[in-house]
Amino acid sequence: MKQMQRWTVYAVIALAATTVIAVAQQAGFKERSLQFEKTGLAEPFKGITTDGRIRSGLFTITSTGVSTEPVRKAAEAFLAGLTPAERTKSTFGVEDDEWRKWMNQHFYVRQGVSFLEMTPAQRELGYALLKSALSARGLKQTRDIMRLNETLGELNGNDFEQYGEFRYHITVMGRPSATEPWGWQLDGHHAIINYFVLGDQVVMTPFFAGSEPVIAPSGKYKGTAVLQEEQSRGLAFVNGLDAEQHARAILSTEKTGNNNLTEAWKDNAVVPQAGIMSADLSDAQRKQLVDLIALYVGNMDEGHAKVKMSDVQKTFASTSFAWIGKTDPSAVFYYRIQSPVILIEFDHQRPANLRLPGTDTNAPNHEHIHVVVRTPNGNDYGKDLLRQHYAQHPHTAQYGVTR
Repeated sequence: MKQMQRWTVYAVIALAATTVIAVAQQAGFKERSLQFEKTGLAEPFKGITTDGRIRSGLFTITSTGVSTEPVRKAAEAFLAGLTPAERTKSTFGVEDDEWRKWMNQHFYVRQGVSFLEMTPAQRELGYALLKSALSARGLKQTRDIMRLNETLGELNGNDFEQYGEFRYHITVMGRPSATEPWGWQLDGHHAIINYFVLGDQVVMTPFFAGSEPVIAPSGKYKGTAVLQEEQSRGLAFVNGLDAEQHARAILSTEKTGNNNLTEAWKDNAVVPQAGIMSADLSDAQRKQLVDLIALYVGNMDEGHAKVKMSDVQKTFASTSFAWIGKTDPSAVFYYRIQSPVILIEFDHQRPANLRLPGTDTNAPNHEHIHVVVRTPNGNDYGKDLLRQHYAQHPHTAQYGVTR
């Protein structure tokens, strides 16, 4: 009996110690998150540019003819399915800096309600919101990234305090409306979607997709894979260039670190255009590049993806493709597609939360990929459309929510 009592005391002490460590860890996460936010939001939003100057006249308020009613109804249903307290912590004004508070890293302390907190019924409403806004491929990719975060937890000794399928948060900015600006955000490890709506127009950037690992080697979701087509088609494109084109496109054959330039807190990044211009491509190569862009844009619902690709085509003469890394089948690499209306980055990253046996623990590898899609020249988060809307419809207070 005394031995049993001793073991009970030991168990209580161990549990208390674990709790203290977890609380301290969360406090550390919160402090780091606030510091990132303070630094990242120190400058007001301007937008990504090639030289620090916004190119105007690229985005206009116009009817696309593609209904946004499905996503509006899905957002309304999602909000109605939350408790009052959950709804309060998940809703912000349409101009709120909450738009800019996204970050890929798993430790970032996020706002809104997470799928982990949701009931099964609420989760279905959250998935329905994603389904209403994304293509079938975009929805599958997003859900598979969430599943691979579960795999990452398994591979880290079943650490589901830091990783997991449901550690993704939804916030809604403004009130879902057929006429007024509003939007929503999904934020979590390796999956960030910013979705701005004005009438029947949509801006779905910044958009972030990634994973570590990108193919589940075991566990609950064994075989689940993401970003393989983005990887293979980028490699196929660069290998379709001739020697002279290679010389223009490839900035460096050495890739030793992470190369993405427009991830979290880089809303005002200056990214000089580099690489080979579309004018220096053959007709077949131009089509191949357009199709590669469409692969990324195609994560949106089909109708709005077509609208976005129309914008891409209008400025295609000003589109460039840049590459860092080697080009053999086993190479790790980075590529960037850049135009006045879209910026796409694909990057093989260094290991962060997963150490692969027998590999250089510091070198980029195929099992850690980051992808970013941005709308340069001031229209990430639909900011330029919002500016124009307010110029046409003066307001004295934010359209948004009453807390």
